[in-house]
Amino acid sequence: MRLFVFGGSGGTGAELVAQALGAGHRVTALARNPESVPRHARLTVLRGDVLQPGGWRHELAGHDAVLSCLGSADRRPTTVYSQGMTGIVAAMRDCGVRRVSCVTSAGLGLSPAAPLGQRLLIGRVVRPLYRHMYADMARMERILAAAGDLDWTVVRPPRLTDGPLTGAYVTAVDRHLPRARSLSRADLAHYLLHHLDDQESLRATIEISRPPGSRVPQAGAARKTG
Repeated sequence: MRLFVFGGSGGTGAELVAQALGAGHRVTALARNPESVPRHARLTVLRGDVLQPGGWRHELAGHDAVLSCLGSADRRPTTVYSQGMTGIVAAMRDCGVRRVSCVTSAGLGLSPAAPLGQRLLIGRVVRPLYRHMYADMARMERILAAAGDLDWTVVRPPRLTDGPLTGAYVTAVDRHLPRARSLSRADLAHYLLHHLDDQESLRATIEISRPPGSRVPQAGAARKTG
């Protein structure tokens, strides 16, 4: 496939680009600093900003899917998610691309069955601290939900780590995972890459986590996955 990745130089985006290339796909990645992205024969790196679509929108033509790993840890008001996705959706329609998958956060819809400590931490500390980021993520989700002509997927991971790829995770479609745990960026990238053709994920919100009771693997201890 030909994949267009936004946020390709970030933690999850870099994992996604590497795994996609390793699987034989052709990848176009948008980055503000292309120098930070390792070169590859099947990788095209564009210098640009998601908030300035004039520099990349026509480059979407001919791609099979768009994957957005946009991120911002800024506590100030932001529009990088919503404004960025508005531009992405418009460009996809102009270029005839239908498939898009994006990353938000499990913190947007915490399960009532989650442990009390987790609910208190996210509800009273994390959400208030990053309220602008969460608000803009929610706006991005609404933009996609309104894009009925596109095959979209919203993926909500819990706390992300720099752990290795295991290929072991659990998911829930349009419902909460009762005990969402941490997840490695490598495993999140694996899901994004390997579920583009999953019909169950189309026009759906997916919560994802490492399996309950599993130990957090140490870096360098990844098992090979199919």
